[in-house]
Amino acid sequence: MNVESIISDWCLAGAQALYGNEIAASHIQIQKTKKDFEGDYTLIVFPFVKLARKSPEAIGKEIGEYLLTNVREVSAYNVIKGFLNIALTPEFWAERLNQALATPNYGIAEPNSGKSIMVEYSSPNTNKPLHLGHVRNNLLGNAVSRILKASGRKVYMVNLVNDRGIHICKSMIAWKLFGNGETPESTGKKGDHLVGDYYVRFDKEFRAQVKEMVAGGMEEEEAKKKAPILLQAQDLLRKWEAKDEETINLWSTMNGWVYDGFKTTYNDLGITFDRTYYESQTYLLGKELVMKGLEKGVFFKKEDGSVWIDLANDGLDQKLLLRGDGTSVYMTQDLGTAHQRFDEYTLDEHIYVVGNEQNYHFQVLRLVLKKLGFSWADSITHLSYGMVELPEGKMKSREGTVVDADELVDEMVSTARQMSEELGKLDGLTEEQATAVNRMVGLGALKYFILKVDPKKTMMFDPKESIDFNGNTGPFIQYTHARIKSLLRKAKDAGFEVPSSIGINLSLSAKELDLIKLLDLYPEIVSGAADDLSPAIIANYAYDLAKEFNQFYHDAPIIKEENEAIRKMRLALSQQIALTIKSAMNMLGIDVPEKM
Repeated sequence: MNVESIISDWCLAGAQALYGNEIAASHIQIQKTKKDFEGDYTLIVFPFVKLARKSPEAIGKEIGEYLLTNVREVSAYNVIKGFLNIALTPEFWAERLNQALATPNYGIAEPNSGKSIMVEYSSPNTNKPLHLGHVRNNLLGNAVSRILKASGRKVYMVNLVNDRGIHICKSMIAWKLFGNGETPESTGKKGDHLVGDYYVRFDKEFRAQVKEMVAGGMEEEEAKKKAPILLQAQDLLRKWEAKDEETINLWSTMNGWVYDGFKTTYNDLGITFDRTYYESQTYLLGKELVMKGLEKGVFFKKEDGSVWIDLANDGLDQKLLLRGDGTSVYMTQDLGTAHQRFDEYTLDEHIYVVGNEQNYHFQVLRLVLKKLGFSWADSITHLSYGMVELPEGKMKSREGTVVDADELVDEMVSTARQMSEELGKLDGLTEEQATAVNRMVGLGALKYFILKVDPKKTMMFDPKESIDFNGNTGPFIQYTHARIKSLLRKAKDAGFEVPSSIGINLSLSAKELDLIKLLDLYPEIVSGAADDLSPAIIANYAYDLAKEFNQFYHDAPIIKEENEAIRKMRLALSQQIALTIKSAMNMLGIDVPEKM
């Protein structure tokens, strides 16, 4: 039971003893005491005024005296207007630490003890490699899934690959026109990079053709529709949908190159999925739903044969569901895949990790599914995250102005090595150990820098800032974990064992109490991060814990402490902090080193 619940029970018992059983649990409002006041937790006493018929200050003093007299864990109280601030004894906090020490996987709920949730993330296109924007998507989706699992949910981690459509055909036609049979093997390029190069080449040729047609007297908008290379790409799409053998073979080959490339990037970032869906296999699923909706009058057909829904009465506009030629749009596909997943799995919630430019799309998706009569439509959640920006502006993949994910990983690892060497962090390590640490630190810096930001916020990415060994960074937290592990090894070498529990009558310093209180919050932190779908809550908690420990480590002797009971307590406290840091960072997909 968390501390707020314990104090709520004490306060309820006191209020009922003083003012009668009319006091209900709903009257009890407990919050953490604000830093400017003395105490650990605060009871808001205003809800008792009507029943007690006394001033808030008088009620606070009466309940405070009751707690001081009847609850041995309460050491003091003070009343500020309508707020009763309650201080707890060091013995209480020592026992809370003992409970944490005795709990395997402290802070982590029983597996599969909660709701069943599907999380869709990544969703790459097979016409380009992954870039920095994809990195945020993947890291968010992976971390949210891990956090939900840690909170007890049953989680299905899925990917939907956008492997068909005009954008794929653009890369294909450019390769056919200019590729001269190039392959990843013949060029030495990763497959996703090779295909992405031809997507950029298409755009270059398209712009050149439009410019030439405009110079010949054609209006620009018409030129954009009639550029020969675009017409060739559109023809290729029609052949693909008609299952033309040559087209399908080229599509399969080029997508295969991309999948091999994606696999390497996913492995580098530690990204995994329980299942991968492919748009080429799912894009037709929604058509049947659309036709049924048309029969029921939920949708309507325009003169060109296209199918729409009118959402004007819902404060929105008309939305296309099927084109006049019968081809589907993204909404059609999402209707179908949502139905498929809720049909295949028993889901309490389906979370889509998609950028905030798609807010309207998911608003419409839920609304259309509700109008089709699916009760689970309200179980769809859009985890809408902000874009990642660079000092020089936004990224544009068609123009090739993106931060490539693979190059970013390499740069982070290289920077980690440079900074670690300058600071002497690699002294005493073998080359193999140093390489492993550099990779761990570089990737930890990247992941932490992205995940410490509230998902809803647009963020500016600065690689050098992210890898600083001081401040709110992944390397700082990783270094703190390594420092504690080194401390525990030295203690073992000195013949000191870490106890499984501590004495509860010790004289605990203010910093030790602060650390125990911070550790005590961990289960609530995990639960809150899961409810809010925010890895940032976990990330910033890990930083706070690391920061507080470093201050403690600087001021208090641990191995050299002569009082055996205090030394044992500090060793146990240090070990629990290391375990909690490792647990928190694992939820972010970040490894922590034993040595550094």
